[in-house]
Amino acid sequence: MSGKGDCYDNAVMESFFGTLKNEWVHHQQYQSRYQARSDIFKYIEGFYNTVRLHSSLGYMSPNEFEAKYHDNP
Repeated sequence: MSGKGDCYDNAVMESFFGTLKNEWVHHQQYQSRYQARSDIFKYIEGFYNTVRLHSSLGYMSPNEFEAKYHDNP
């Protein structure tokens, strides 16, 4: 187990937040914290978790990967 403050302790989340910032947050201007939370939620649920291509899924979207999985159990 890695120690406190070790970046490898949370590498998956660090990668996700880096992607979120580079692909979305740095291109937006929010007037309130509520607006930011709402917009980021829409990005994650409406794009990242559904249609964005993921290298860990063989460059398929999560929707495509799930459909392929259910077609070939």
